[in-house]
Formats: sequence, C-alpha cells, structure tokens
Amino acid sequence: MHNKLSSFAAWMAQIRANFLVLAVFLVGIGLAVTWNSLPAYELTFNYFHAALIMTGVVLAHISVNLFNEYSDYRTGIDFNTQRSPFSGGSGMMVTGNTKPRQVLASAIVTLTVAFGIGLYFAIIAHWSILFIAIVGGLTIVLYTPLLARLMLGEFFSGLALGTLVVIGTYIAMTASPGMSLSQILTSELILISIPPGILTALLLLINEFPDVEADRKGGRKHLVIRFGKRRAAYIYAFGIFMTFGIILLLPFLGMASKWIYLALIPLPLALNALFIAINHHHDSKRFVTAMGNNVMTVLGTDLLLAIAILI
Repeated sequence: MHNKLSSFAAWMAQIRANFLVLAVFLVGIGLAVTWNSLPAYELTFNYFHAALIMTGVVLAHISVNLFNEYSDYRTGIDFNTQRSPFSGGSGMMVTGNTKPRQVLASAIVTLTVAFGIGLYFAIIAHWSILFIAIVGGLTIVLYTPLLARLMLGEFFSGLALGTLVVIGTYIAMTASPGMSLSQILTSELILISIPPGILTALLLLINEFPDVEADRKGGRKHLVIRFGKRRAAYIYAFGIFMTFGIILLLPFLGMASKWIYLALIPLPLALNALFIAINHHHDSKRFVTAMGNNVMTVLGTDLLLAIAILI
C-alpha cells in the first residue's frame, strides 16, 4: 500500500531537495574565484548578481531532476528500480503523490526561468553565457531521450552541472560585453573548474550501478550498461585519480595556494567508494555505503575547494 505524503514533502522528494546543495557549492567555487579576481578587474562584489546566479543554477538543477523523474516514469524505469537514498529516483509519481503533468509543467517552468536568468547575464555580462545556458538547457532536455542512450549522459552532466557552472559564474560576475574570451578564460579558471565537473559525472556514474537492469529495459545505454560494473568501476577510479591529481598539481603550476589541499580531505571516502565499486559492486547493501561515501566526496570536495580558494 502506497503512503501518501503531504504536498510539500512530496515535492521536496520530487525535486530531490537534499541534492540541490551541489548546485550551491558549485556556484560557491565560481564566486570564490571571482572574489579573488576582483582587484584585477577593479570591481566590487555584486551580491544581487551572486544571489541571482545561485537561484538560476538551483532552478536548473531542479529542472533536470524533474525532467529525469518524468522520463523515468514515462519509460517505465520508475516501476523497476530498487530505490536507495542515492539512486532509483523518488517514486513520487508511482505512489500517486504527484502527477506526471504537474511534474512536466514544473520542469518546463523552472528551466524557462533558469534560462531567462542566463539570458540576462548574456546581455549585461558576456555573450558566452548564452552558449553555456544553451548547453545546459539541451543537456537537461535531451539527457534521457538522447544523451543517456549514446553513453554521453555522464560527460554532459559533468560539463553542464559542474565545469560550466564554475566558469559561467565567474564570467557572469566579472565580464563585460566587450571582453574577449581570452581575457576571461584563464588557465587557472579552466583547471580549477575541471575537478568539480569530473565529480558531478562520477556522482551520476556510481549511482547508475544499482539501476542497470531497469535502465536497460527503459532504453538507456550509459557507461555501466555498456562496459559492465567492473570496468565501469575502473572508469570511476580513473575519474577519482584525475580529480585529486589535478588538485595536487595546482600549487605546483602556480595556479593555487597550498590551501587547496584542504580539498584532499574527502579522499579516503572516495577510496572507500572505489574499493567497494571494484570488489563488491554486486552487493547492494555494501554499495549503498559506496554511494553515500561518493556523495560526501563530491559535496565535501566542492565545498572545500570554495573555502580553500577564498583563503
């Protein structure tokens, strides 16, 4: 028998509110880089713009969650998944707590508002924000019908809800319409934006392990389906070593102070998730621990990157 939740609780579950902190931390990294760059641009920190960017990225994250939940319901994936705190979706439509038409409408509205905010910054700051907004919007809309069927879902998720959030935040806060991209896109900014992008991709990758059969029946063909769990675990390992390897290199390249090593604190959690993914990927109970440790790795590393950059 399905449990009915209050409307507020159902929608908080539907938008996966507990995961929206990822968007906040990603914007935080971009704002931290901005804060350090203000003297060079002779600018003051615009708190209204910072809040507006945060709103737009959180709305975009809500939109991708809603589109994903709607698609999983329509393709039948929602009816076949074994839910955990980190995978399998919310199941709110399956239990009748929300209606598909409401979810789709909410996804469209949040995406439209987020795109409108991006368009505002494309006008007042720099045209490249429009490119970032278009990439993000297409990733949100095309994830299930196209990207997740072509083994591109993880890459574009990491790009759109990772690297481009950091870069876009910085551009929106510091750029002016007449600036060239070479003036804005420094090598420091690009390198610092890569670890958050990889981590977002890895968040999606490891959460796909328990949903392989349901996703396959729903027509998806992501990396775990294509390569199998063991080889996908080695892809996860490569991503972890790339992430923390770049963080280790930043001070040696003169692109960050050694405070950036604060972001290495979650590494033991990542290694534990990696060990479980390689050796116990068929043990559903142990794999929940891996997913939990991976979530803490992603959020902890992003938060500590922002703090370290500010220091």
